[in-house]
Amino acid sequence: MTSPAIAPPANQSTRHRVALGLGTLGLAVAFGGDGVRNLLGWPAYVVIVIAIAAASIIVLAVNRPPFSRRILPKALIAFLLYALISVAWSAYPGATLMTYAGALLCTIVGVYTALMFTWQQVLTRLANALKWVIGLSLLFELWVSIVVRDMVMPLSGGVYIGDDAPLLAYWSRNLLFSGGKIQGILGNSNLLAICALLAIVVIGIQLAIRSVKPMWGWFWMLLSVATFILTRSGTMIIAAVAVAVVLAAALLARRAAPKARTVLYAVVAALVAASVTVGLIFADQILHLLGKSEDLTGRSEFWARVTDRASERPWFGWGYSSPWVPGQTPLKEPMIRHHVEQLHAHNAWLDVWLQLGIIGLVLFGSLILALLWRSWFCAIDRPRWDLRTDRPYSALSLLPLLVLVVLLVQSLAESRILVESGWVLVVLLSLKTKQQRTIVEDGVT
Repeated sequence: MTSPAIAPPANQSTRHRVALGLGTLGLAVAFGGDGVRNLLGWPAYVVIVIAIAAASIIVLAVNRPPFSRRILPKALIAFLLYALISVAWSAYPGATLMTYAGALLCTIVGVYTALMFTWQQVLTRLANALKWVIGLSLLFELWVSIVVRDMVMPLSGGVYIGDDAPLLAYWSRNLLFSGGKIQGILGNSNLLAICALLAIVVIGIQLAIRSVKPMWGWFWMLLSVATFILTRSGTMIIAAVAVAVVLAAALLARRAAPKARTVLYAVVAALVAASVTVGLIFADQILHLLGKSEDLTGRSEFWARVTDRASERPWFGWGYSSPWVPGQTPLKEPMIRHHVEQLHAHNAWLDVWLQLGIIGLVLFGSLILALLWRSWFCAIDRPRWDLRTDRPYSALSLLPLLVLVVLLVQSLAESRILVESGWVLVVLLSLKTKQQRTIVEDGVT
């Protein structure tokens, strides 16, 4: 008589481990896409992304996670449909279809992560992916400074205009031991800074809910803080301040009675207005402290050109293209900075207006506003799915709000929220906060 086979626990099965690994890989490539391209080039990167998206669809089809069609982020769907429809009037239909395919692949990764995992598992996937980017970046910069001892170009070849490579084209500038801004595997200090700041947020939440061993949690926290300091990104310094302010406001709102929240909102609104006023009055001094020139490192000129071009087709735009495709940009002439062509408007909101007009801007704004609304109340309301009203708050419920704040600040100086990791996070949080508005740690009942 043979004994029945003993199946492993569901959370230790091969199928489950494959799903978890694929989730981490998808996010790691989304955050570290520039590093993959610097190492392997665009063709290999495209193959990897398509393979991850195809695997995600297969795993979703096999596992069939719970999903409610009645609760979908309508603003997200409307924006995606409108971006696709824009091919009908696009000034560059080929670029529109090509970049839309990229957005669709990122959307698949975001949907997969939202549907396959609990909120705590999403937190772990984000942490693991960001740790890979930060760890490899620090090792890469150490290797450059200790072994190579010189600046390094991408192995796939730098893209620039002219005979001599400008600083912007280098993968690493060998600045780790000289006090300069490190760029890591991404080859960009601003992109590495946002990964570091997101890692600080995510790992901080892990430590708060004790989902990671304290020793390893604090080890990665120190590496993330060190990376953030070494990048010295002015935009991300502002984002870090914004995260701290929003965190404090959310924690105060949790303690406040419903009527007192109205007073809190008024105070926060007044503080925001005062901060904007001070920022406008002392703009030059603030820019100097952040190491920026008075024209925001050339951004003022870019924004002026984008605004002029968008004004020619204010309602429908020139057609979706995120990022812009060289030779098929929405502008009459390419934007060049230090001999490197810029492929976005350095402001996501101007980029949307340029590409999709006022209608697209309204749709995108509605998407972000709806996500911000849901994220705020996920953060400040007690978890509730029955008559019980005294369940404790969890730091995990702060995740969507704090991540969104980082993306929003970045959107004022970069267009990353529209592509790769930025768009993956928008899709992930939009769908997840719709499908599971109550955010609790695994095992909480």
